[in-house]
Amino acid sequence: FFKIPPKVLQKICIVSSQTSAVPHTFPIRILSLSRLSCSFRLRKKQRNFFDFNRNVTKSNRDAQFWSSKSKQAAEINALWLKLFLFRLIFGTECAILDLRKRLRTLQEAIPRILSRKGGQPMPSLKDLAKECGVSVATVSKALNDQPDIAAATRERIRAAARRMGYLPNAAARALKTNRTYNLGVLFVDERQSGLTHEYFSAVLDSFKVEAEKRGYDITFINHNISGRSMTYLEHCHYRSVDGVVIACVNFYDPQVVELVNSDVPVVTIDHVFNNRMAVLSDNVAGLKALVKQAWACGHRRIAFIHGEKTSVTENRIAGFYQACEELGLEIPEEYVRDGVYHDAERCAEETRALLALPQRPTCIIFPDDFSALGGYNALTEAGLSIPEDISVMGYDGIYLSRVVKPELVTYQQDTTMLGRTAADKLIQMVEHPRITLAEQVLVTGKLLTGRSVKHI
Repeated sequence: FFKIPPKVLQKICIVSSQTSAVPHTFPIRILSLSRLSCSFRLRKKQRNFFDFNRNVTKSNRDAQFWSSKSKQAAEINALWLKLFLFRLIFGTECAILDLRKRLRTLQEAIPRILSRKGGQPMPSLKDLAKECGVSVATVSKALNDQPDIAAATRERIRAAARRMGYLPNAAARALKTNRTYNLGVLFVDERQSGLTHEYFSAVLDSFKVEAEKRGYDITFINHNISGRSMTYLEHCHYRSVDGVVIACVNFYDPQVVELVNSDVPVVTIDHVFNNRMAVLSDNVAGLKALVKQAWACGHRRIAFIHGEKTSVTENRIAGFYQACEELGLEIPEEYVRDGVYHDAERCAEETRALLALPQRPTCIIFPDDFSALGGYNALTEAGLSIPEDISVMGYDGIYLSRVVKPELVTYQQDTTMLGRTAADKLIQMVEHPRITLAEQVLVTGKLLTGRSVKHI
């Protein structure tokens, strides 16, 4: 009965009020039942509403609970991260301290491990100090020739060192001074003459003598180490050289440019880079001296066979034309020929080309003394005599120019001074980097007279 819709109940009430068969009180009861039905429906809606609010409140509580849980998890993760970083930093510092301790121990043990005499460990500074009854610092000062100890004490310590067979160890010294006392030499001869190249071998020998006198060793820089290819700079770092001298290379090679622009101290020979140390032979003065000597002997048709295009060649060509302009000489373009340094065959070809000219020169200046041999052979093949038929000159002043017949007139470069100066400047850059400025040092040579130029 409660399920009768309100509109149906209203219709029943209206019908019953118009019918006498139905008791008068029936509509009132029906209406009261209708109100009761509506009241039950309202309560049911309220109960559903309260149930919904209770579910929403529970969902909010769950969300707040999980939010607090996630915050706690984030805080725990942050604490674990801080703990991990602390352990990492602490472990690293402990490892560094342990490494320093090991290096100190190794520094003291290296002389005993690496150097042995007669199967016995070499004595250390401590052994030498104990033998002489002085401190280790006093022994070090005596061996390094420091001025703040007595001469008698110095001689006594050195005598004990000789008697005990003590020698300073390079590895131990490198650990203490942060220098290897090792200088690199970059020498690449495209003609494959190697150290038989008279000029550069003389320069490098002088460099070696001066470096060894100052306590340095020499290492040649190249591309390959145990079959592995590497750049010049990588090889310098691999060998831990203190500095590098560069001579007889293609100075425009990217690897050479990389080395020059690196943090490795560099001295170049016969080439100039911006803000880099360079030792130069005065090639301009050399060619001017040769041209003026030929002019003084009466020659006016002077030819010049120069080497491949390098800064040295550019300077020599400039010196040649400067001397000709000062002397008022008009030189035909065909008198200046492109040759190759240290190549006798190419020099012979260019000499034949000069002899084939309608008006051949009376004097020829060759690229260098070694190449002059090719010119000698070409002139001999042509049936010409030196200096009766034609005069010749060389450059470099190597020993060969003194023994060839006739003796060659040449310009001798001061290879001893070039190598010594290069070593001195490089060591200055290594030992005093803050006060050593990049500069260009010019080294002059001298004219060597001979019998290859005729007075006409």
